[in-house]
Amino acid sequence: MRTLGIALGLGLAASILSAAPSAQDRSLFVEKLYPAMRAAQCHMCHNDNGVASGTRFEFPPDDATPEQIYKFGLGLDKVVNHDDPSTSLLYLKPTNRTKHPGGERIKQGSPEEKLLLEWVNRLAGLTPEEIAAAGDLVAGPSEERHALSVRRLTHSQYNNAVRDLVGELSRPADQFPPEDFIHGFKNQIHGQSTSPLLMEAYSAAAEKVATNAFRGGDQNHLIPCEPSGPADADCFAQFVSAFGRRAFRRPLKANEVSRYTDLALELGREEKDFLAGVRIVVEAMLQSPSFLMRFEYGPGSDYEAYENASRLSFFLWDTIPNEWLLDLAERKELVTAEQVERAARRMLDDPRATASMDEFLSQWLRFDRALKTIRDRAFYPDFNSELASAMTEETRRLFNYIAWNDRDFRELFTADYTFVNADLAKVYGLPAPAEPFDKVSYPADSGRAGILGQGAFLLVTSKPADTSPTERGLFVREHFLCQNVPPPPPGVNAALPPLSDAKPMTNRERLGVHLTGEGCMGCHKLIDPIGLGLEHFDAIGQFRAQYHVLIPPTRDQQQRKIKTETTEYYLDIDPTAEIVGIPQSSFTNPKELGKVLAEDESCQKCVVKQLFRYALGREETLADRPAIDQALERFEQSGFKFRELILSLVSSKPFLGAQS
Repeated sequence: MRTLGIALGLGLAASILSAAPSAQDRSLFVEKLYPAMRAAQCHMCHNDNGVASGTRFEFPPDDATPEQIYKFGLGLDKVVNHDDPSTSLLYLKPTNRTKHPGGERIKQGSPEEKLLLEWVNRLAGLTPEEIAAAGDLVAGPSEERHALSVRRLTHSQYNNAVRDLVGELSRPADQFPPEDFIHGFKNQIHGQSTSPLLMEAYSAAAEKVATNAFRGGDQNHLIPCEPSGPADADCFAQFVSAFGRRAFRRPLKANEVSRYTDLALELGREEKDFLAGVRIVVEAMLQSPSFLMRFEYGPGSDYEAYENASRLSFFLWDTIPNEWLLDLAERKELVTAEQVERAARRMLDDPRATASMDEFLSQWLRFDRALKTIRDRAFYPDFNSELASAMTEETRRLFNYIAWNDRDFRELFTADYTFVNADLAKVYGLPAPAEPFDKVSYPADSGRAGILGQGAFLLVTSKPADTSPTERGLFVREHFLCQNVPPPPPGVNAALPPLSDAKPMTNRERLGVHLTGEGCMGCHKLIDPIGLGLEHFDAIGQFRAQYHVLIPPTRDQQQRKIKTETTEYYLDIDPTAEIVGIPQSSFTNPKELGKVLAEDESCQKCVVKQLFRYALGREETLADRPAIDQALERFEQSGFKFRELILSLVSSKPFLGAQS
């Protein structure tokens, strides 16, 4: 019987191998067609964060193995018509023979098209069973494993950490070199290099903070004992252990206690001052990698519970763990997902959670750009920094009202109310509120709703003198749909037709160049039509019934005619718009766009992804997909309560450092 079983097994394997594509076919896809498809930038849209994420296939990760690439090629069978290969979407879409949102990615009549058709025909000649069997034989690793995670404190976390450690309120990190936004946030691992300039800033800040901490004595009650003299070794050791536990977010090792105690003793004796000794310890610890960096080894490490305490605290409070969290870690009550979630529920009731999520919001929606905005005074004479600040405060108030009152988070896009002061009310054409930032309702016909109708969004996505439909569409794609739009091809001329008295034009008319030009059309048809639906709202968020064009004085060099006066034109606005890739997504104003986004699963999932990226300090990977899907499901089942989304993420395997 055993011999018969082996024979049958060998026979089955032989039949599978004979059905599978040959080595020549493997070479056709892996070495020829796949590179051609990537060169055509197909992978930029067909991925989990691409504008074509809702289609039936997505490219493997950039570091995919040949086996993964080959299996992807076999999986393209799902868009092949076996009865008539020439009508396969795999062939018709990239060549734009059938309307393709990305335009012609593989040129008709090119060698690449020949390779594509050859692969289509090869797949069409195989049965689904043969495709599946061949894929099983070449299956490579499908999930990534996360190694040791090392991140430094963000500037915001540094400021909060020294505040909580020693009462430092001067926000020293505000003077550090600016942080880069990667994947939409400033805490991403790939953007956290530590330059020599930053190291110098750390050194200067540590000295200042340590000096301030003991100015006038131990007013912050940092020393846990009464020193017997300037060289009290026992008291120094107690201070080192207690302060180090908070600063390093873990118990100190014996050799660390000894080293810092020796440092304190040396200076205490030399200066004949106990405070000089503790001051140098603080200065040294604030420059230690154990304070400045977050080392996370994951489950099973000696400090697993302490790592979880830090993860929770930096995410939910944007600062170091307090004694309560460290005590939980010491008792190993921060190990399981249930324990972590229980602690997180309590932490969300602390005001620091509101402040931390404010930091998340400000980065997600790029408040930094809003606060640094300038406007052409010829068009917007009343705009100033105070108005920009009021706009970010309005968005913050809406977010907090929804998040912390357990309202449906989709109201962030659909709310028919807002929070304004007198200056903002004037911009929106609303009555002045009784108190600054009172909750007020929009008129039913205002066209405004949620954050898309607020000044902060409309401000960030505009130019100094005018709106930018392209920027607005790109912001929606990247921030609210988590879709990466491919960059323009090298050498493309993105200049728009100039405005003149002979031809005054609206933005829609000028952007027609993008929507018809061969080098621009593929990307701009994905973003411009979104922004064009918001054209009734100008560069500071005011409603405008018509498009206002100013043609300044000019001189025609050829005809030597001089135009001495500025001329004005008021042109009708066509706000009809859609989101390519989302069915039935037509809209004409922020209110209608907000409704489309709120009901779209891609937008709902994007909210999950954005919070995931902020919480873990990295972009999601293929291995994280189950956790993100589970978080989205819990988010939806809760009625889209933001607290529940937070809790689902902090209890997920990726957050707790579990490897796939």
